[in-house]
Amino acid sequence: MTENTKDQPQSPVGVEKPVEIKKEEGWLEFASTVALAVLIAIVFRSFVYQPFTIPSESMLKNLMVGDYLLVSKFSYGYSHHSLPFSPPLFSGRFLESPVERGDVVVFRLPRDPGVYYIKRILGLPGDRIQMKKSVLYINDKPVKRERLEDYVRIRNGREERFGQYRETLPNGKSYTTLDMGYFPGSRADDTPVYKIPEGHYFGIGDNRDNSKDSRLPKSEGVGYIPSENIIGRAEVLTLSFDDQAKLWEFWKWFPKERRERFFTKIR
Repeated sequence: MTENTKDQPQSPVGVEKPVEIKKEEGWLEFASTVALAVLIAIVFRSFVYQPFTIPSESMLKNLMVGDYLLVSKFSYGYSHHSLPFSPPLFSGRFLESPVERGDVVVFRLPRDPGVYYIKRILGLPGDRIQMKKSVLYINDKPVKRERLEDYVRIRNGREERFGQYRETLPNGKSYTTLDMGYFPGSRADDTPVYKIPEGHYFGIGDNRDNSKDSRLPKSEGVGYIPSENIIGRAEVLTLSFDDQAKLWEFWKWFPKERRERFFTKIR
């Protein structure tokens, strides 16, 4: 008589027993996937495009608080500041391409490389730059400046109007600037002549009365911008978030005038 063993049931003929997957192998696969994703993100951020958001009004109206943008890292080549945490692995730039006058660039602040700034480059190495009564002079010649209709915005329920101008550079690049009139006759509107040293650039905000830039000395503003501090060229706006909207007021996040900015080229 055959004894039945209930604790050891027999597998049907032709059916394989399930293979147990070890937990260690599962965690290893997950960790390697995460590590690969992080590596790809670091490479993309370091050598292709890096995302930024605008926290101040220094480039108004061309760039607004709450704008999200992409900066091309390959436009001007790479320096050690292109890498996360700026490891001092080398000096200068490799695969370098010159910055063009009028480009909007992101750079590390010379006096505090942990801080990013964004400005329009108006002075190239060897240039003479000066502001006279709010008019920009490049190499002793005034830049063409055309008065436009006022820039109007509603701020905290109140209408604000500011002087708006179109500047056209000698190379033909054109953009708008604002004169908010906060500090008439300030030293940023009337400056000495700045002689840009080799390997450096001169950047000014489009909001001329509300920008700490190269018109102010390094200890107060930006001073001259070393070439190796430049991260890349601001290329495109991706999203634009209304900074006046409350976090829970999601229906106000992207008003019509902000939606029109989505995926537009920065000029």
